[in-house]
Amino acid sequence: MANQYHESADMQLIPTLAQTKRQVDRYGLDVDAQAVLVAARLMTAGAKLGHAADIHFSRFGLSTGRYRLLADLEDNEGEVLPSQLAENLGVTRATVTGLIDILERDGLVSRRTSSLDGRQKSVLLTELGAKKLRDMAAEHYARLEAMVSDLTIEERTVFLDLLGRITQGISALTDESIASSESKP
Repeated sequence: MANQYHESADMQLIPTLAQTKRQVDRYGLDVDAQAVLVAARLMTAGAKLGHAADIHFSRFGLSTGRYRLLADLEDNEGEVLPSQLAENLGVTRATVTGLIDILERDGLVSRRTSSLDGRQKSVLLTELGAKKLRDMAAEHYARLEAMVSDLTIEERTVFLDLLGRITQGISALTDESIASSESKP
């Protein structure tokens, strides 16, 4: 029951279509209020998901970033250059270095001269890191499955397509060339 109340309270914080239309009209904007509402709700869902993921991965002594790095190492036969990890994860080299430092301290990864390029250091998944992934797999995947259990297979297929298309548009939030004609001098 407490969870239902929490969700109801959260829904009150999310603007409705009518509220969004009033805001668009108030500012005299030529934008689709429904599109704005979809984006606003997606941003809210993303923030909630990020917070929930932090809680989820902390159960295993990890963060989302540390988990993703371990999983990427496992997917790449256990050895990857830091620059490749940064590219694979879509983060900076500095971020990867920080993640590697923590994971190395915890014994989940190690560094050694690369078998791919002897001038560089590779990051390797240790047996302890591989064990961590194996030990958490059943609960981790069961929770992910439960998160989307109210969706049918067809709905998940459509959702994956929509999510892919939305992800392609995320750069609209950071692209400096996209600006309202009203804001230009």
